[in-house]
Amino acid sequence: MIVEDEEHLRLGIRYNLEAEGYEVTAVGDAPAALKVLENDPRAVDLIVLDLMLPGMSGYAFCEQIREEGHDMPVLILSARTLAEDRIRGFDVGADQYLQKPFDLDELFSRIRNLLARSARFTPASIERGKLDVYEFGRARINFETFEVTVDGKPLKLTAMDMKLLRYFIEHEGKVLTRAQLLTAVWQQPGGLTTRTVDNFIVRLRKYFEKDPAHPRHVLSVRGAGYRFVAAGDDTNAANTPDEPDDES
Repeated sequence: MIVEDEEHLRLGIRYNLEAEGYEVTAVGDAPAALKVLENDPRAVDLIVLDLMLPGMSGYAFCEQIREEGHDMPVLILSARTLAEDRIRGFDVGADQYLQKPFDLDELFSRIRNLLARSARFTPASIERGKLDVYEFGRARINFETFEVTVDGKPLKLTAMDMKLLRYFIEHEGKVLTRAQLLTAVWQQPGGLTTRTVDNFIVRLRKYFEKDPAHPRHVLSVRGAGYRFVAAGDDTNAANTPDEPDDES
């Protein structure tokens, strides 16, 4: 689904995507996009989203659909150039940010990559050992089907949640800095000043920790970053998700 108020750009992107074989819904504002999702939320596999929309901004739209539990990838397409704009986009739940004017081939490449990462399009697997199912603590994660359960109850994660979790599992036991995570998971410069990583850590702890205020699996390492421990570690229990340690 394309959410873009400039008609010539909206129709141009739609035409080129349809020429590539995609089924495309194109709307001019956020309320229309919300109506599409309300009518059939499973009909949309990816959203290309402008930020400067009439009435309701792209930021507000993205934040709302994430709060409602929609997990499809969101690619922001915007003329805004400041780092703060990209940071805010990631903070409200966007997966990628492409600046206007853009190269059409790059847009197609990003769409293909996001769809390949999405649960509904191409199943994911852990590269190391090709592990499809991973269990730790109370959780069971199927990276092939994107099915996640905690204490046997299903849990719905976004594609970015799953990518971050997978990266932690692939590097279990290692201390990962925020800069490393921004680069590896979000493909953003590690020097960006943002709480995006911290906000996602809070979410992972909320999902998987029995007591998020005293995490045993997703641990803070003071002055360094974060470390994932599958078996659980009580030595870092004093750290809280709302007050992550600063990196040195």
